[in-house]
Amino acid sequence: MALTREGLRFIAWWMFPERQRRGNKRDMNTFITATASGDLGFPAWLRITHFINFVFIGVLIRSGIEILSSHPRLYWNNNCGPGTEWIHFTKSVVPTKEGEYMARDDELVLPKWFSLPGGKKIGLGRRWHGVTNFLWMVNGLIYVVLLFGTGQWRRLVPTSWDVFPQALESMPTYLSSNLPPVESFQPYDALQQLMYAFIVFVVAPMMILTGIAMSPAVVGRFPWYAKLFGNRQSARSLHFLGMAIYLVFVVFHVSLVFIAYPQHNVTNMVFGEYLPERFAAGLVIMLTMIAAVIAFWLWQSYWSHKDLRRTQIVLNTLEEPIRALFVNRLKSKQRGFYKEEDISPYHWSNGRHPTPEESPEWEALRENDWQGYELEVGGLTNKTIKLTLDDLRDMQRQEQITMHTCMQGFTGIAKWGGVRLSDVLALVKPNENANFLMLTSYGTAQHMYDGRPLEPYYTCLPKELVYEDETILAFDMNDKPLPLTFGAPLRLRVESIHGYKMVKYLHKIEWIEDYRTEGDGMGGTREDSGLQSINAKI
Repeated sequence: MALTREGLRFIAWWMFPERQRRGNKRDMNTFITATASGDLGFPAWLRITHFINFVFIGVLIRSGIEILSSHPRLYWNNNCGPGTEWIHFTKSVVPTKEGEYMARDDELVLPKWFSLPGGKKIGLGRRWHGVTNFLWMVNGLIYVVLLFGTGQWRRLVPTSWDVFPQALESMPTYLSSNLPPVESFQPYDALQQLMYAFIVFVVAPMMILTGIAMSPAVVGRFPWYAKLFGNRQSARSLHFLGMAIYLVFVVFHVSLVFIAYPQHNVTNMVFGEYLPERFAAGLVIMLTMIAAVIAFWLWQSYWSHKDLRRTQIVLNTLEEPIRALFVNRLKSKQRGFYKEEDISPYHWSNGRHPTPEESPEWEALRENDWQGYELEVGGLTNKTIKLTLDDLRDMQRQEQITMHTCMQGFTGIAKWGGVRLSDVLALVKPNENANFLMLTSYGTAQHMYDGRPLEPYYTCLPKELVYEDETILAFDMNDKPLPLTFGAPLRLRVESIHGYKMVKYLHKIEWIEDYRTEGDGMGGTREDSGLQSINAKI
């Protein structure tokens, strides 16, 4: 498939406007003639998208390492039990008893020069990853459209089966530290062509598809999707392997530019044609650009840490339109998909239960086997009510076997029993200006953003999450009263978002007008002090 000569002329006009204004049509005509005749060359759009891709890949790898460091273990099963990982990047040993070792205990602190942004800032790492991933896909789409629209697809897609024996012949040459003759590069030799085609048409789509499986909204609404890769943890492992392939590819690819016929490579990549007399200038330009990109990668970490709150707000603002376009409308439909045999024998947890010093009220209730516990429901409503555990158990019960997805990366499947949040809220009438629901815990934050004393853990939910069918207040887990580690006596379950929004040790529920008036104004404790996003669907 190729464009007509008129289409090529339009693309050339777009690529070389400054030369056309001067009346110089040499580059434009050269582009049209070369493309129409099958001479691939190195057109400007190819070089530009290639450079942009280099920038974005570095950002994605660095932020991906930051995300991985939050739970440095990879599995082929959804249970994520101790000792079931196929690889880990920590020496810590996880006790087999639930609750003795928290997921946050397992986090690694990476230097700022290595990961983005470094320093145990997974909230910002996830935002950098999300925004850049979207831009990377847009750039890739432009590249693929132009690749097939201009006939440049022949540089990557083999047109003869001979490419495979030719690639096998080239491999011993490379392994012996020799190079095929320069005539073999048209524009790539057979081994390069297969490798680049693998990266563009296999690894890149795999990264996109497995990355989608990281979204709790996607695997909540379409739980079958993760099974395309085995399960969600298999998708995460494949995603990691894809990142490793990209990392190795980039290192070798950039190195070979300067090892294998550098005059040919550098001038083609910088000027679009082989100009050996301009090799020195091209080399300076290329090295300067590489240095600038590396400086940009490092600057991202510096800029992020210089003002963490500013960085959080900027990245959330950039990412919210992406979330609105792809995931905000998705609602979990997991009920009936997972079976009893899918329930995980081990569950990771975050946040230990309140200490007597943090919440003497919760401790007194625990010692009294939750007698006297009351859930307060009010705020901007016509009245405030208090519900005991018996009141809640007397309401219509809902059970659901669902997969818990943590933004750190671990998962676990459990059976939750409780009442729909919407049924509880139906007992009061919210005012017209009640836009968000704030849920507060007896427990406290694990740390505060500015080092002040720990405050009660809270989160704010928009109405669309509040009224989802699988949003419940759970008092049972796996047919038993809720364990201490997992939020006794009552916790929130919202199955289309990440776990940090699901408040444990629930104390009270209040309708409020605007989440920005609560706490530090970011929408919850993990948003305030963990730099997360109020929208936890990706």
